[in-house]
Amino acid sequence: MAEGSQNAWFSPYLRTLEYCANAIAHSTFSPGSVFSIFSLLCALLIAVAFLAYRRARKGKPPVRLRVLARALFPRWFWRSASMRADIGFYFLNTVAIGGFIGWGLISANTVSHLTIHALTGALGPSHASPLPHIVASAWLTLALFVAYDFAYWIDHYLSHKIPVLWDFHRVHHTAETLSPLTNARVHPVDSLIFANITGLCVGSTHGVVGYFLGNAASEAMLSGTNVIYLGFLFAVVHLQHSHVPIQFGRRLNRIFFSPAHHHIHHSTRPEHFNSNLGSCLAVWDWMFGTLIDPQEVKGRLTFGVEMEGDRYTPHSMAGTLVWPFVRAARRAMPRRTPAKTAANTAYELSP
Repeated sequence: MAEGSQNAWFSPYLRTLEYCANAIAHSTFSPGSVFSIFSLLCALLIAVAFLAYRRARKGKPPVRLRVLARALFPRWFWRSASMRADIGFYFLNTVAIGGFIGWGLISANTVSHLTIHALTGALGPSHASPLPHIVASAWLTLALFVAYDFAYWIDHYLSHKIPVLWDFHRVHHTAETLSPLTNARVHPVDSLIFANITGLCVGSTHGVVGYFLGNAASEAMLSGTNVIYLGFLFAVVHLQHSHVPIQFGRRLNRIFFSPAHHHIHHSTRPEHFNSNLGSCLAVWDWMFGTLIDPQEVKGRLTFGVEMEGDRYTPHSMAGTLVWPFVRAARRAMPRRTPAKTAANTAYELSP
């Protein structure tokens, strides 16, 4: 075979390999990435400091490094099928799902332009803001962070309350051990819905704030990520999917969303189902009555969902990617049985 023919045969595979390598490198080393090595290391240091502080508060001697490592990375953590599934979802969502989400995405920029156009038609052209650029940009950055966080709560609430959406969001809750990689344990349909809700909320907020500031502001970002959200990502978001139960105290627990809040959200206890739906701010759960304060919860929590009726294990490719479509299709199919009572038509929602 000629050298040119060999290169032509290998070229598609090399391009695919290059694409995968670039996607993983960006995910690992971009400071704005959800899975950047920098934010993961920061989360690790915070976890170490928390465990050392808790031990010192109990009057115990300083913990040895080997004991600390076992506390942060217990053997059951690495051996669990749930953890292996999280790793698989990380590579799937990092490498393969971006194109799927892209074609079905409502652009925040498009929504922003439409919002500004509508406001201009209703109120007339916008006027230059009297605020200094840095102040206007700070307000815009804060507004877009709040809009993103509220979009997260709306999407999460709908995913728990609408049965067909729960069929796909349920994949995330099948995790029985929590780690930062559990953030990637998301069905593509769930990601698509979240991206569109976020596009609508963030885009409309950008349009409204941009109109009244006269387009004099720009969002403060690092590697394409809002700097306020990035601060939360480095400080607490990774630890929300972990076994380190950090919380902020009774007053701050109503404002900020701690790792302990999210542990309750993943709990298998029925009284915890559909609670603590926020991302960074707890105010939405507080306002809408879905907040459970971690200080009110006693005892050890277990994670996961009821698997009754599932044909495949929750950590297999068929169980996590294919079976949700089957569950959703069954809901759409007409029932053959006669009229049912409220008791036997009820469906069980998530933790």
